[in-house]
Amino acid sequence: MTRQRILVTGASGFVGGAVVKRLLEHPELYDVVAAGRSERGVDSSACRVVSGLELSEPAGWAEALQGVDVVIHCAARAHVMNDTSLDPLAEFRRVNVDGALNLATEASKAGVKRLVFVSTVKVNGESTNHRAPFRETDEPSPEDAYARSKAEAEWKLRDFCKQVGLELVVVRPPLVYGPGVKGNFLSLLKLCNLPVPLPFGSMKNKRSMVYVGNLADFLAHCIGGRGAAGETFLIGDDLTLSLAELLKNLRRAQGRAAWLVPVPVFLFRWLGAVLSKAEAVNRLTGELTIDSSKARNVLDWSAPYSVQQGLKATVDAFHQRPQSGESA
Repeated sequence: MTRQRILVTGASGFVGGAVVKRLLEHPELYDVVAAGRSERGVDSSACRVVSGLELSEPAGWAEALQGVDVVIHCAARAHVMNDTSLDPLAEFRRVNVDGALNLATEASKAGVKRLVFVSTVKVNGESTNHRAPFRETDEPSPEDAYARSKAEAEWKLRDFCKQVGLELVVVRPPLVYGPGVKGNFLSLLKLCNLPVPLPFGSMKNKRSMVYVGNLADFLAHCIGGRGAAGETFLIGDDLTLSLAELLKNLRRAQGRAAWLVPVPVFLFRWLGAVLSKAEAVNRLTGELTIDSSKARNVLDWSAPYSVQQGLKATVDAFHQRPQSGESA
């Protein structure tokens, strides 16, 4: 097999860093160019590292893209809780839409053959309550500014790539977890680490997730996978857990008893309404599941890591993190 040069954007980030690590496991197959805001967390002795480039500024990308066969575009302005921007949608569009199109334009000029675009399941919607799991054929239904920017980027990239003959692969992951995870999943890790009972024993809602190692492996499959060009994929772990099951697994991975108290779900919803936290409670109690059979069937892909392996790696990294007061 001919060795391919792969450029990964967002290489210093959570997902991009995992993709670079996965590709570097096969130096006989991939010559990696890691592009990120900084060189943090990237092994510069194993690949070429390019830092300081901005998606909103096309200048500079031509050199980074020289000789590149495939771009895996992980960089993005991610979902921001309590966003303080005066116009959040404009900020998301500037990076996630305009930035992606700038990259695609420069990639086309450089002769890149394929662009793998990491989107989000939020393009499909926020919830699968009272309906079947999300599939790639569903009508997009983005609700917040982040999801709308990703949906718009998908649409504009498809149109542009079709015009210039650049192969496009769109990947929509659900919640991504793994070593170094932040946001809501980090909050769950901290919660599970407390030596107190947790009131989530009645939470039977299912939530699809994907371990970052599984996502990185799938993105590697998209590099040359036959049948991937022009397609959209939803990608998740083999097993879907309820919130109660997730918390039990996290606590067991920490060596603790599950210790979950079955508080009725309607009490959470009532409390959310009283405290004006209905949206947060809906995310906590609602369902969001995906059907990722297309990824497995079209690309003959199977997850290399089980949910238990992914959760253990996540928990182990959480306990090895620098404590408060230590330098990161």
